[in-house]
Amino acid sequence: MNVLGIETSCDETAAAVVADGCRVLSSAVFSQVALHRPHGGVVPEIASRQHVENLPRILDEALTQSGLRWSQLQAVAVTYGPGLASSLLVGLSAAKALALRLNIPLFGINHLEAHLYSVFLAPEAPSYAAACPLVALIVSGGHTCLVRVDAPGSYRRLGQTIDDAAGEAFDKGAKLLGLEYPGGPVIDRVSALGDANRIKFPRTRVLMKNFTGGLSPALCFSFSGLKTSLLYYLRDHPEAVSEPTLKDVAAGYQEATVDVLVRGAQRALQRERVQTLVVAGGVSLNRRLRARLLDMAASLRVRVLLPAPSHCADNAAMVAGLAGIGQGITGEAAWSLDACPNLEIGG
Repeated sequence: MNVLGIETSCDETAAAVVADGCRVLSSAVFSQVALHRPHGGVVPEIASRQHVENLPRILDEALTQSGLRWSQLQAVAVTYGPGLASSLLVGLSAAKALALRLNIPLFGINHLEAHLYSVFLAPEAPSYAAACPLVALIVSGGHTCLVRVDAPGSYRRLGQTIDDAAGEAFDKGAKLLGLEYPGGPVIDRVSALGDANRIKFPRTRVLMKNFTGGLSPALCFSFSGLKTSLLYYLRDHPEAVSEPTLKDVAAGYQEATVDVLVRGAQRALQRERVQTLVVAGGVSLNRRLRARLLDMAASLRVRVLLPAPSHCADNAAMVAGLAGIGQGITGEAAWSLDACPNLEIGG
């Protein structure tokens, strides 16, 4: 089945065509990073306006790259949440119009489920069903959570952040250090030159269950204290924002963030007794996180599946691919879908 995917949940305008759930025929993405950088973060009004202006061009680009005609598309899939409401509405409206005009099925896709599926777009990856049961660590600018997956579509959330997501922690840390937005890639690059053991930052653990919505505190995350610790360190050491200390501060801050994520993933694997860990989302591109997770997995003798770099950040191939294996909301229910900014996974 040839599926056209549309992704407009935040600040990437993306479209892709995927065949049979795994063969990526095209993937077109317009990134708005340069437009949001002067503001230090995503401005919803700018994001939605850019989606309106650029989505038609991106759709044409994706179709041209695929080598298909409009008449050869067999379904349209679109992210309906979570994300920015005004941005989600642009993609959702376009997808409904296209599916209606082409008289083909419409699929509504959960953005977090799509990120999880991005791992299975790699040619060497096993099938989604064959990899289950598994534990997934989803880490992005807006979300950090651990999910158990017993089969495609069968999700149980194990833990999540109670405050900042890991990506937010990187963005806020970079801002305090005087580095540009988005913070994750910059901290990754600067940290590679620093000593992660020179400056120690706290590894926050969640202890009280009433903060976690009934989830296990041991599998939940907190990054706001880490950000505050960096703030106080820079207050007491103003010289740290200049070379050569800056790279050591960045490396120590990154190591603390990564350490919390790896420990959480390890506890989830040991508790759930599964043999596969999936890591997805924009932060999964972080080189230190990848290295630490691979080392941890080797010690536990479990398998780690990571998305290709091109599929870590928001993209439409993961949306189309998930619909291509029959997942998502379709049929009559899809036509009544509205944007769902706070949609969860495995609630």
